[in-house]
Amino acid sequence: MDAPHPKAALDSINELPENILLELFTHVPARQLLLNCRLVCSLWRDLIDLMTLWKRKCLREGFITEDWDQPVADWKIFYFLRSLHRNLLRNPCAEEDMFAWQIDFNGGDRWKVESLPGAHGTDFPDPKVKKYFVTSYEMCLKSQLVDLVAEGYWEELLDTFRPDIVVKDWFAARADCGCTYQLKVQLTSADYFVLASFEPPPVTIQQWNNAAWTEVSYTFSDYPRGVRYILFQHGGSDTQYWAGWYGPRVTNSSIVVSHKRTRNQASSEAQPGKKHGQEEAAQSPYQAVLQIF
Repeated sequence: MDAPHPKAALDSINELPENILLELFTHVPARQLLLNCRLVCSLWRDLIDLMTLWKRKCLREGFITEDWDQPVADWKIFYFLRSLHRNLLRNPCAEEDMFAWQIDFNGGDRWKVESLPGAHGTDFPDPKVKKYFVTSYEMCLKSQLVDLVAEGYWEELLDTFRPDIVVKDWFAARADCGCTYQLKVQLTSADYFVLASFEPPPVTIQQWNNAAWTEVSYTFSDYPRGVRYILFQHGGSDTQYWAGWYGPRVTNSSIVVSHKRTRNQASSEAQPGKKHGQEEAAQSPYQAVLQIF
């Protein structure tokens, strides 16, 4: 009896079961899937558009766990936003002196970096934070301008999905000196037109306070289309007009683009003054990521 002939090799990778192809695609970088692989053929396009693939990629990257039970409207959007998730402010905790910060006002004895807890100060709630920026007896303000497109958030994602943008800052006074702290955050268009802003009233802390660190938190949601930049500016001065560095201390600032989005709210939730310890087609290649409506 003749020996059985071995099975012929596959003529095309497309002869593999779809589940195997999906598993292979989980190992391909996401942008390559959209820019290159999705254009190969209709089968690949359809497989790459499956939410199952993007959920698998989320599992593989550790963005979710096997027991994840929260609803996700679109796994592709979720994947890209999670992969981009980070603090967009550079040098937020003064580890690199004043690097990355634009000095807008440098009054009195100018901005300075000090180590925690500092004279007449308290430890920061997060022990990983070791330093802070401190102001003087005349106005000191510093800022960063975040370019969202340069940070990887393409225009269709920003305009169609409009993910929540979460801004946080921390400030404290010296116990022996009063001070005034202020914060301004603006979402602007490509030509720097202000589309949304958060600028709470300045906070004045009296002399002989407890030097507690206070968190300011604000979420931009359902903002207008066209956001391309985020301006973050903070600082202040002391109220005693003492030479040296007796003004507000700031550190651990952050701007994070969330994987969530909030719609149809009259205003975003602001939580200034929350103290630690209190209760509380001829289209873009990425257009495929935005087929959510």
